[in-house]
Amino acid sequence: MKFREDFIWGTATSAYQIEGNVSADGKGESIWDVWTRQRQNVRSGHNGDVACDHYNRYREDIQIMKKIGLKAYRFSISWTRVMPEGIGRVNPKGLEFYNRLVDELLKNDITPYITLFHWDYPEALMNKGGWLNRESAEWFGEYAGIVTRSLSDRVEHWITINEPQCFAKLGYEEGIHAPGMCVGKRGVFAAAHNLLRAHGKAVQSIRAYSRSKSEIGFAPALNYIMPDSSSPEDIRKAKERMFSCCREDGIWCTPWWTEPVYHGRYPEDGMDAFREWIPEIKEGDMELICQPLDFFGFNYYHASRYSGKTDPGYAENAVGWPVEPEGLYYMLKFLYERYLMPMLITENGMANLDWPARDGKIRDYQRIDYIERHLCHIFRAIQDGIDIRGYFYWSLLDNFEWNEGYQKRFGLIYVDYKSQQRIWKESAYWYKKMIETRGECL
Repeated sequence: MKFREDFIWGTATSAYQIEGNVSADGKGESIWDVWTRQRQNVRSGHNGDVACDHYNRYREDIQIMKKIGLKAYRFSISWTRVMPEGIGRVNPKGLEFYNRLVDELLKNDITPYITLFHWDYPEALMNKGGWLNRESAEWFGEYAGIVTRSLSDRVEHWITINEPQCFAKLGYEEGIHAPGMCVGKRGVFAAAHNLLRAHGKAVQSIRAYSRSKSEIGFAPALNYIMPDSSSPEDIRKAKERMFSCCREDGIWCTPWWTEPVYHGRYPEDGMDAFREWIPEIKEGDMELICQPLDFFGFNYYHASRYSGKTDPGYAENAVGWPVEPEGLYYMLKFLYERYLMPMLITENGMANLDWPARDGKIRDYQRIDYIERHLCHIFRAIQDGIDIRGYFYWSLLDNFEWNEGYQKRFGLIYVDYKSQQRIWKESAYWYKKMIETRGECL
Protein backbone atom coordinates (compact mmCIF):
# COMPACT_ATOMS: atom_id res chain seq x y z
CA MET A 1 0.00 0.00 0.00
CA LYS A 2 1.41 3.34 -1.05
CA PHE A 3 -0.32 6.63 -1.83
CA ARG A 4 0.78 8.50 -4.95
CA GLU A 5 3.52 11.10 -4.62
CA ASP A 6 1.24 14.11 -5.10
CA PHE A 7 -1.29 13.00 -2.44
CA ILE A 8 -1.91 15.95 -0.09
CA TRP A 9 -1.15 15.20 3.56
CA GLY A 10 -2.46 17.96 5.78
CA THR A 11 -4.06 19.10 9.00
CA ALA A 12 -6.79 21.65 9.61
CA THR A 13 -7.68 24.30 12.20
CA SER A 14 -10.04 27.26 12.49
CA ALA A 15 -9.39 30.83 13.57
CA TYR A 16 -11.64 31.13 16.64
CA GLN A 17 -10.57 27.74 17.95
CA ILE A 18 -6.82 28.46 18.04
CA GLU A 19 -5.90 32.11 17.52
CA GLY A 20 -6.97 33.71 20.80
CA ASN A 21 -6.24 37.46 21.05
CA VAL A 22 -9.89 38.18 20.30
CA SER A 23 -9.56 41.97 20.55
CA ALA A 24 -5.91 42.40 19.54
CA ASP A 25 -4.79 44.82 16.84
CA GLY A 26 -8.21 46.12 15.97
CA LYS A 27 -10.13 42.87 15.64
CA GLY A 28 -13.91 43.25 15.87
CA GLU A 29 -16.37 41.13 17.84
CA SER A 30 -17.70 37.85 16.50
CA ILE A 31 -20.83 36.05 17.62
CA TRP A 32 -18.63 33.53 19.44
CA ASP A 33 -16.95 36.30 21.42
CA VAL A 34 -20.40 37.38 22.58
CA TRP A 35 -21.78 33.85 23.08
CA THR A 36 -18.93 32.68 25.31
CA ARG A 37 -19.27 35.62 27.70
CA GLN A 38 -22.44 33.99 28.98
CA ARG A 39 -20.94 31.33 31.19
CA GLN A 40 -23.78 28.82 30.85
CA ASN A 41 -23.35 28.55 27.07
CA VAL A 42 -20.05 26.65 27.12
CA ARG A 43 -18.74 23.87 29.33
CA SER A 44 -16.98 25.26 32.43
CA GLY A 45 -17.43 28.82 31.15
CA HIS A 46 -14.57 28.44 28.68
CA ASN A 47 -14.01 30.89 25.81
CA GLY A 48 -11.63 31.56 22.93
CA ASP A 49 -9.98 34.64 24.40
CA VAL A 50 -6.58 32.90 24.60
CA ALA A 51 -7.21 29.47 23.05
CA CYS A 52 -3.84 28.21 21.71
CA ASP A 53 -2.43 31.74 21.32
CA HIS A 54 -1.69 30.85 17.71
CA TYR A 55 -1.89 34.54 16.81
CA ASN A 56 1.45 35.00 18.59
CA ARG A 57 2.82 31.45 18.27
CA TYR A 58 2.13 30.71 14.60
CA ARG A 59 5.84 30.44 13.76
CA GLU A 60 6.31 27.81 16.47
CA ASP A 61 3.25 25.94 15.20
CA ILE A 62 4.48 26.04 11.61
CA GLN A 63 7.80 24.55 12.71
CA ILE A 64 5.80 21.68 14.22
CA MET A 65 3.98 21.26 10.89
CA LYS A 66 7.31 21.18 9.07
CA LYS A 67 8.75 18.55 11.43
CA ILE A 68 5.65 16.36 10.98
CA GLY A 69 6.17 16.70 7.24
CA LEU A 70 2.83 18.25 6.35
CA LYS A 71 2.36 19.11 2.71
CA ALA A 72 -0.61 21.41 3.34
CA TYR A 73 -2.32 23.33 6.12
CA ARG A 74 -5.99 24.27 6.07
CA PHE A 75 -6.82 27.28 8.25
CA SER A 76 -9.65 29.79 8.39
CA ILE A 77 -9.62 33.57 8.25
CA SER A 78 -11.27 35.49 11.08
CA TRP A 79 -13.73 37.75 9.24
CA THR A 80 -13.70 40.33 12.05
CA ARG A 81 -9.92 40.40 12.23
CA VAL A 82 -9.91 41.55 8.61
CA MET A 83 -13.12 43.64 8.65
CA PRO A 84 -14.08 44.53 12.25
CA GLU A 85 -17.66 45.49 11.34
CA GLY A 86 -17.96 42.77 8.71
CA ILE A 87 -18.30 45.24 5.81
CA GLY A 88 -16.70 48.52 4.84
CA ARG A 89 -13.61 49.30 6.89
CA VAL A 90 -10.61 47.01 6.48
CA ASN A 91 -8.18 46.41 9.35
CA PRO A 92 -4.62 46.44 7.91
CA LYS A 93 -3.14 44.70 10.95
CA GLY A 94 -5.56 41.81 10.55
CA LEU A 95 -4.57 41.31 6.93
CA GLU A 96 -0.90 41.63 7.89
CA PHE A 97 -1.25 38.67 10.24
CA TYR A 98 -2.59 36.39 7.51
CA ASN A 99 0.04 37.64 5.08
CA ARG A 100 2.76 36.73 7.58
CA LEU A 101 1.13 33.35 8.18
CA VAL A 102 0.98 32.56 4.46
CA ASP A 103 4.59 33.70 3.93
CA GLU A 104 5.81 31.54 6.81
CA LEU A 105 3.96 28.49 5.49
CA LEU A 106 5.41 28.91 2.02
CA LYS A 107 8.90 29.46 3.44
CA ASN A 108 8.56 26.03 5.02
CA ASP A 109 7.16 24.36 1.87
CA ILE A 110 3.64 23.98 3.28
CA THR A 111 0.77 24.80 0.92
CA PRO A 112 -1.94 27.05 2.43
CA TYR A 113 -5.60 26.08 2.03
CA ILE A 114 -7.76 28.99 3.15
CA THR A 115 -11.29 28.62 4.51
CA LEU A 116 -13.09 31.95 4.37
CA PHE A 117 -15.73 31.18 7.01
CA HIS A 118 -15.62 28.78 9.94
CA TRP A 119 -18.50 29.93 12.17
CA ASP A 120 -17.12 33.19 13.71
CA TYR A 121 -19.66 35.58 12.17
CA PRO A 122 -19.31 39.35 12.76
CA GLU A 123 -21.50 40.55 15.63
CA ALA A 124 -22.09 43.86 13.83
CA LEU A 125 -23.69 41.98 10.93
CA MET A 126 -25.58 39.72 13.30
CA ASN A 127 -27.26 42.90 14.52
CA LYS A 128 -28.45 43.41 10.93
CA GLY A 129 -30.04 39.96 10.83
CA GLY A 130 -27.05 37.75 10.09
CA TRP A 131 -27.70 34.94 7.62
CA LEU A 132 -31.44 35.69 7.78
CA ASN A 133 -30.77 38.88 5.81
CA ARG A 134 -30.57 38.41 2.03
CA GLU A 135 -27.85 41.05 1.97
CA SER A 136 -25.60 38.61 3.85
CA ALA A 137 -24.53 37.09 0.55
CA GLU A 138 -23.31 40.49 -0.65
CA TRP A 139 -21.52 41.07 2.65
CA PHE A 140 -19.72 37.75 2.35
CA GLY A 141 -18.80 38.42 -1.26
CA GLU A 142 -17.26 41.77 -0.29
CA TYR A 143 -15.20 40.13 2.46
CA ALA A 144 -14.09 37.32 0.13
CA GLY A 145 -12.90 39.90 -2.37
CA ILE A 146 -10.79 41.73 0.25
CA VAL A 147 -9.06 38.52 1.33
CA THR A 148 -8.54 37.34 -2.25
CA ARG A 149 -6.96 40.61 -3.37
CA SER A 150 -4.55 40.46 -0.42
CA LEU A 151 -3.47 36.81 -0.49
CA SER A 152 -4.13 35.31 -3.91
CA ASP A 153 -0.73 36.15 -5.33
CA ARG A 154 0.52 33.32 -3.06
CA VAL A 155 -2.61 31.31 -2.23
CA GLU A 156 -4.22 29.06 -4.85
CA HIS A 157 -6.52 26.83 -2.78
CA TRP A 158 -9.77 28.17 -1.32
CA ILE A 159 -12.73 26.78 0.63
CA THR A 160 -15.71 29.10 0.96
CA ILE A 161 -17.76 27.92 3.95
CA ASN A 162 -17.20 25.20 6.53
CA GLU A 163 -20.11 22.96 7.59
CA PRO A 164 -22.97 25.38 6.87
CA GLN A 165 -25.67 22.94 7.90
CA CYS A 166 -24.06 22.51 11.32
CA PHE A 167 -24.04 26.16 12.33
CA ALA A 168 -27.38 26.81 10.62
CA LYS A 169 -29.10 24.07 12.61
CA LEU A 170 -27.21 24.47 15.90
CA GLY A 171 -27.07 28.26 15.85
CA TYR A 172 -30.38 29.23 14.20
CA GLU A 173 -32.80 26.35 14.83
CA GLU A 174 -31.71 24.69 18.09
CA GLY A 175 -30.05 27.73 19.66
CA ILE A 176 -27.25 25.73 21.31
CA HIS A 177 -24.38 27.38 19.38
CA ALA A 178 -23.78 31.04 18.65
CA PRO A 179 -25.77 33.14 17.92
CA GLY A 180 -28.23 31.10 20.01
CA MET A 181 -31.35 31.72 17.93
CA CYS A 182 -34.43 29.51 17.63
CA VAL A 183 -36.04 30.84 14.45
CA GLY A 184 -37.97 27.70 13.54
CA LYS A 185 -38.00 25.77 10.28
CA ARG A 186 -38.90 28.70 8.05
CA GLY A 187 -36.08 30.77 9.51
CA VAL A 188 -33.42 28.11 9.27
CA PHE A 189 -34.31 27.33 5.64
CA ALA A 190 -34.06 31.06 4.86
CA ALA A 191 -30.63 31.17 6.51
CA ALA A 192 -29.56 28.09 4.55
CA HIS A 193 -30.61 29.66 1.24
CA ASN A 194 -28.63 32.80 2.01
CA LEU A 195 -25.63 30.72 3.05
CA LEU A 196 -25.68 28.97 -0.31
CA ARG A 197 -25.99 32.31 -2.09
CA ALA A 198 -23.06 33.61 -0.02
CA HIS A 199 -21.01 30.61 -1.13
CA GLY A 200 -21.75 31.51 -4.74
CA LYS A 201 -20.83 35.18 -4.19
CA ALA A 202 -17.53 34.13 -2.60
CA VAL A 203 -16.67 31.91 -5.58
CA GLN A 204 -17.40 34.82 -7.91
CA SER A 205 -15.17 37.13 -5.85
CA ILE A 206 -12.29 34.67 -5.82
CA ARG A 207 -12.55 34.16 -9.58
CA ALA A 208 -12.79 37.92 -10.20
CA TYR A 209 -9.93 39.08 -7.97
CA SER A 210 -7.50 36.16 -7.83
CA ARG A 211 -3.98 37.01 -8.95
CA SER A 212 -3.03 33.37 -9.55
CA LYS A 213 -4.68 30.16 -10.64
CA SER A 214 -7.35 29.30 -8.06
CA GLU A 215 -8.85 25.99 -7.02
CA ILE A 216 -12.08 26.44 -5.08
CA GLY A 217 -14.25 24.05 -3.08
CA PHE A 218 -16.84 23.79 -0.34
CA ALA A 219 -16.60 21.90 2.99
CA PRO A 220 -19.97 20.58 4.22
CA ALA A 221 -20.47 17.81 6.75
CA LEU A 222 -23.30 15.74 5.36
CA ASN A 223 -25.90 13.25 6.54
CA TYR A 224 -23.82 10.17 5.81
CA ILE A 225 -25.70 6.90 5.42
CA MET A 226 -23.72 3.69 5.12
CA PRO A 227 -25.06 0.23 4.25
CA ASP A 228 -25.71 -2.41 6.88
CA SER A 229 -23.66 -4.90 4.84
CA SER A 230 -21.69 -5.09 1.61
CA SER A 231 -24.59 -6.70 -0.28
CA PRO A 232 -25.57 -4.83 -3.48
CA GLU A 233 -29.10 -4.37 -2.17
CA ASP A 234 -27.94 -2.82 1.13
CA ILE A 235 -25.54 -0.53 -0.75
CA ARG A 236 -28.32 0.56 -3.10
CA LYS A 237 -30.69 1.31 -0.21
CA ALA A 238 -28.07 3.32 1.70
CA LYS A 239 -27.14 5.38 -1.34
CA GLU A 240 -30.79 6.06 -2.16
CA ARG A 241 -31.49 7.11 1.44
CA MET A 242 -28.45 9.38 1.58
CA PHE A 243 -29.56 11.33 -1.47
CA SER A 244 -33.20 11.64 -0.47
CA CYS A 245 -34.87 14.39 1.54
CA CYS A 246 -36.99 13.33 4.49
CA ARG A 247 -39.10 15.77 6.46
CA GLU A 248 -37.62 14.53 9.72
CA ASP A 249 -34.08 15.32 8.52
CA GLY A 250 -35.01 18.92 7.78
CA ILE A 251 -32.05 21.16 7.08
CA TRP A 252 -29.63 18.31 7.71
CA CYS A 253 -30.40 16.30 4.57
CA THR A 254 -27.45 15.90 2.19
CA PRO A 255 -28.93 16.82 -1.22
CA TRP A 256 -30.38 20.09 0.09
CA TRP A 257 -26.77 21.35 0.18
CA THR A 258 -25.06 19.40 -2.58
CA GLU A 259 -27.64 19.53 -5.39
CA PRO A 260 -27.85 23.34 -5.53
CA VAL A 261 -24.06 23.74 -5.40
CA TYR A 262 -23.21 21.09 -8.00
CA HIS A 263 -26.39 20.75 -10.09
CA GLY A 264 -28.03 24.17 -9.71
CA ARG A 265 -31.34 23.01 -8.25
CA TYR A 266 -32.94 21.98 -5.00
CA PRO A 267 -33.98 18.30 -4.97
CA GLU A 268 -37.58 17.66 -6.01
CA ASP A 269 -38.40 15.48 -3.02
CA GLY A 270 -37.03 18.21 -0.73
CA MET A 271 -39.12 20.88 -2.45
CA ASP A 272 -42.13 18.71 -1.69
CA ALA A 273 -41.15 17.66 1.86
CA PHE A 274 -40.14 21.17 2.97
CA ARG A 275 -42.54 23.25 0.85
CA GLU A 276 -44.05 25.17 3.79
CA TRP A 277 -40.59 26.21 5.04
CA ILE A 278 -38.81 27.15 1.81
CA PRO A 279 -38.15 30.89 1.38
CA GLU A 280 -38.77 32.80 -1.84
CA ILE A 281 -36.25 31.72 -4.46
CA LYS A 282 -35.66 34.74 -6.65
CA GLU A 283 -34.57 34.87 -10.26
CA GLY A 284 -30.85 34.25 -10.53
CA ASP A 285 -30.49 32.63 -7.08
CA MET A 286 -29.81 29.11 -8.33
CA GLU A 287 -27.39 30.32 -11.00
CA LEU A 288 -25.52 32.23 -8.29
CA ILE A 289 -25.32 29.19 -6.01
CA CYS A 290 -24.14 26.84 -8.77
CA GLN A 291 -20.71 28.27 -9.50
CA PRO A 292 -18.06 26.04 -11.12
CA LEU A 293 -15.91 24.34 -8.46
CA ASP A 294 -12.61 22.48 -8.70
CA PHE A 295 -12.95 19.82 -6.01
CA PHE A 296 -15.56 18.23 -3.75
CA GLY A 297 -14.46 18.89 -0.18
CA PHE A 298 -16.26 17.35 2.78
CA ASN A 299 -15.71 16.70 6.47
CA TYR A 300 -16.22 13.15 7.72
CA TYR A 301 -16.36 12.00 11.34
CA HIS A 302 -18.99 9.27 11.38
CA ALA A 303 -21.89 7.75 9.49
CA SER A 304 -25.24 6.22 10.39
CA ARG A 305 -26.21 2.76 9.22
CA TYR A 306 -29.14 2.49 6.86
CA SER A 307 -31.20 0.51 9.38
CA GLY A 308 -30.47 3.04 12.10
CA LYS A 309 -29.34 0.20 14.35
CA THR A 310 -25.97 -0.09 16.08
CA ASP A 311 -24.29 -3.10 17.62
CA PRO A 312 -24.31 -3.35 21.42
CA GLY A 313 -21.26 -1.65 22.87
CA TYR A 314 -20.30 0.01 19.57
CA ALA A 315 -17.11 2.09 19.50
CA GLU A 316 -17.44 5.81 20.06
CA ASN A 317 -15.08 8.71 20.64
CA ALA A 318 -14.98 11.14 23.57
CA VAL A 319 -17.76 13.30 22.07
CA GLY A 320 -20.01 10.25 21.77
CA TRP A 321 -19.82 9.93 17.99
CA PRO A 322 -19.76 6.37 16.62
CA VAL A 323 -16.52 5.23 15.03
CA GLU A 324 -17.41 4.01 11.51
CA PRO A 325 -14.26 4.11 9.33
CA GLU A 326 -15.85 2.02 6.55
CA GLY A 327 -18.47 4.74 6.21
CA LEU A 328 -15.82 6.99 4.69
CA TYR A 329 -15.27 4.50 1.88
CA TYR A 330 -18.96 4.49 1.02
CA MET A 331 -19.23 8.28 1.23
CA LEU A 332 -16.33 8.70 -1.18
CA LYS A 333 -17.94 6.16 -3.48
CA PHE A 334 -21.46 7.61 -3.32
CA LEU A 335 -20.41 11.26 -3.68
CA TYR A 336 -17.94 10.61 -6.47
CA GLU A 337 -20.40 8.54 -8.48
CA ARG A 338 -23.03 11.26 -8.21
CA TYR A 339 -20.93 14.42 -8.70
CA LEU A 340 -17.83 13.18 -10.58
CA MET A 341 -15.58 15.71 -8.83
CA PRO A 342 -12.05 15.23 -7.45
CA MET A 343 -12.46 14.47 -3.74
CA LEU A 344 -10.73 16.11 -0.78
CA ILE A 345 -11.32 15.00 2.81
CA THR A 346 -11.18 18.43 4.41
CA GLU A 347 -11.59 17.13 7.98
CA ASN A 348 -11.44 13.79 9.72
CA GLY A 349 -10.47 13.27 13.32
CA MET A 350 -11.19 11.89 16.74
CA ALA A 351 -11.80 13.48 20.12
CA ASN A 352 -10.03 11.76 22.98
CA LEU A 353 -9.35 12.35 26.67
CA ASP A 354 -5.58 12.77 26.36
CA TRP A 355 -3.08 13.68 29.06
CA PRO A 356 0.69 13.28 29.55
CA ALA A 357 1.78 10.17 31.43
CA ARG A 358 4.34 10.38 34.23
CA ASP A 359 7.14 10.08 31.70
CA GLY A 360 5.68 12.97 29.68
CA LYS A 361 4.49 10.84 26.76
CA ILE A 362 0.95 10.95 25.41
CA ARG A 363 0.04 7.49 24.16
CA ASP A 364 -3.08 8.16 22.11
CA TYR A 365 -3.13 4.76 20.43
CA GLN A 366 -6.88 4.90 19.82
CA ARG A 367 -6.35 7.99 17.65
CA ILE A 368 -3.64 6.21 15.68
CA ASP A 369 -5.99 3.30 15.09
CA TYR A 370 -8.78 5.70 14.08
CA ILE A 371 -6.64 7.49 11.47
CA GLU A 372 -5.13 4.25 10.21
CA ARG A 373 -8.53 2.66 9.61
CA HIS A 374 -9.83 5.71 7.76
CA LEU A 375 -6.73 5.93 5.59
CA CYS A 376 -7.09 2.26 4.69
CA HIS A 377 -10.62 2.94 3.42
CA ILE A 378 -9.40 6.01 1.50
CA PHE A 379 -6.79 3.82 -0.19
CA ARG A 380 -9.46 1.23 -0.92
CA ALA A 381 -11.54 3.92 -2.63
CA ILE A 382 -8.52 5.07 -4.65
CA GLN A 383 -7.99 1.49 -5.83
CA ASP A 384 -11.62 1.52 -7.00
CA GLY A 385 -10.79 4.43 -9.29
CA ILE A 386 -12.05 7.32 -7.17
CA ASP A 387 -10.04 10.52 -7.66
CA ILE A 388 -9.02 11.46 -4.11
CA ARG A 389 -6.56 14.32 -3.89
CA GLY A 390 -5.80 14.55 -0.17
CA TYR A 391 -6.57 14.18 3.52
CA PHE A 392 -6.63 16.82 6.27
CA TYR A 393 -6.59 15.52 9.83
CA TRP A 394 -8.61 17.54 12.36
CA SER A 395 -6.81 18.95 14.12
CA LEU A 396 -3.17 19.98 14.31
CA LEU A 397 -3.60 21.26 17.88
CA ASP A 398 -5.94 20.58 20.75
CA ASN A 399 -8.22 23.61 20.76
CA PHE A 400 -11.43 25.32 21.83
CA GLU A 401 -14.08 22.80 20.83
CA TRP A 402 -17.11 25.11 20.70
CA ASN A 403 -19.73 24.18 23.35
CA GLU A 404 -17.39 21.55 24.80
CA GLY A 405 -14.80 24.19 25.67
CA TYR A 406 -11.34 22.71 26.19
CA GLN A 407 -12.45 19.36 27.58
CA LYS A 408 -12.32 17.35 24.35
CA ARG A 409 -9.01 17.03 22.51
CA PHE A 410 -8.78 16.35 18.76
CA GLY A 411 -5.17 17.38 18.20
CA LEU A 412 -2.06 15.55 17.08
CA ILE A 413 -0.30 18.02 19.35
CA TYR A 414 -1.23 18.34 23.02
CA VAL A 415 -1.64 21.91 24.27
CA ASP A 416 -1.14 22.75 27.93
CA TYR A 417 -3.51 25.69 28.01
CA LYS A 418 -1.93 27.28 31.10
CA SER A 419 1.67 27.26 29.86
CA GLN A 420 0.88 27.04 26.12
CA GLN A 421 3.46 24.26 25.87
CA ARG A 422 3.04 22.05 22.80
CA ILE A 423 3.69 18.31 23.31
CA TRP A 424 3.78 15.76 20.50
CA LYS A 425 1.34 12.90 20.97
CA GLU A 426 2.25 9.45 19.69
CA SER A 427 -0.21 10.08 16.85
CA ALA A 428 1.90 13.02 15.64
CA TYR A 429 4.99 10.79 15.40
CA TRP A 430 2.88 8.15 13.65
CA TYR A 431 1.45 10.65 11.16
CA LYS A 432 4.98 11.86 10.40
CA LYS A 433 5.98 8.30 9.51
CA MET A 434 2.80 7.88 7.46
CA ILE A 435 3.69 10.92 5.38
CA GLU A 436 7.34 9.92 4.99
CA THR A 437 6.39 6.46 3.70
CA ARG A 438 3.26 7.59 1.77
CA GLY A 439 1.23 5.06 3.69
CA GLU A 440 3.59 2.13 3.27
CA CYS A 441 3.47 1.60 7.05
CA LEU A 442 -0.29 0.94 6.99
